[in-house]
Amino acid sequence: MQIYGYTQLTLLDFPGKLASTIFLGGCNYRCPYCHNADIVMGKTNLPLIPESSILQHITKRKNALEGVCITGGEPTIYKDLPDFIEKIKEIGLLVKLDTNGTNPGMVKDLYGRGLIDYVAMDIKAAPDGYAVAAGLKEISLSELFETSDFLMTSGIDYEFRTTVVDGLHKVEDFEKIGKWIKGAKRYFLQPYKYSERQFNPKGLDTPSKEMMAQILEVCRKYVPETVIRGA
Repeated sequence: MQIYGYTQLTLLDFPGKLASTIFLGGCNYRCPYCHNADIVMGKTNLPLIPESSILQHITKRKNALEGVCITGGEPTIYKDLPDFIEKIKEIGLLVKLDTNGTNPGMVKDLYGRGLIDYVAMDIKAAPDGYAVAAGLKEISLSELFETSDFLMTSGIDYEFRTTVVDGLHKVEDFEKIGKWIKGAKRYFLQPYKYSERQFNPKGLDTPSKEMMAQILEVCRKYVPETVIRGA
């Protein structure tokens, strides 16, 4: 695996837990608003961090930590992800996985083996606008539906989340998203913020407070536990 970043302590990335966060490079999406475009493409001056040094640090701090968040990029593109997580679980920590939902088989396998405790799945857009939001010419939605259905029925703790981008999303898109994840445990809306590290921020803007409020009202019809995060 390509590990490009490591946050030693965070209260934000793993809800309710004091955790470390591991950033993996590489992704099968090219979302124009992605804040980690450099590590997604492997075009960064950041040195790769050896897996052994991450595990060593986690082991030293295991009495202070409650969990580890694995994010990216897209972690599920790595076939050796289960082996890595297994080593974290042997240390005795909880594991949160951030994913775009394109590899339901991996998510199911990790859960079935008791390797993940919490999953955050990104919902990029309404189904009919998904390819554009993911930065691709075309996209298969079946894997996304399979992953979201699994999360809502498996018993694992989870969240859905969407980065709301003015210029990419419209309020009415969230009626479609709401119907897709109706009855979900929780849904977080994150307003887009510009960064120089993004793929293609041209034409994208931070949504207004009014737009976010309208979207929140729409989403709460379908997922009562919808919250704006990071405003």
